Amino acid sequence: MLRSRSSRLAALLLFCCAGAAQAQFVWIGPNGTRQYSDQPPPPGTPASKILKAPGRAAPAQESPEATPADKPKTPTLAEREADYRKRAKERGEGEAKSQAEAQRAAARAEQCEGLRKNQRVYQSGIRVTEVDAKGEKRYLSDAERAAAAERTARQLQDCR
Repeated sequence: MLRSRSSRLAALLLFCCAGAAQAQFVWIGPNGTRQYSDQPPPPGTPASKILKAPGRAAPAQESPEATPADKPKTPTLAEREADYRKRAKERGEGEAKSQAEAQRAAARAEQCEGLRKNQRVYQSGIRVTEVDAKGEKRYLSDAERAAAAERTARQLQDCR
């Protein structure tokens, strides 16, 4: 028991002394790197380059042009929630917009395919019929078919 107490005391003493064995001087060397030592910096080192010395607290590492107003403040929980809701709303609007655009593109592609089909029919030379308002079938004349083919060609210019 006495032996365990003495070993604990020795371990505690070593632990406490370990802090004193660390480097006590910190300065910026001539090549711009930090130097750590238990010896003072070389003579001629300006005081502004000595970052830490025994008995002197380490200066704050703030740049002279940074002021407290320049530092970004951490957003509050309410601000983060508002930002999240705003992003979610924008994302939803963007998805709705892209979905509507995709529907318009699909409808336009279907319309263009129908126009191409009509153009092939008009150019094939076969007899083309249409149903009038009374429900009666009537054949298009060559002039009517050529006019319909011309109309279809104009409409197809938008599809390319």
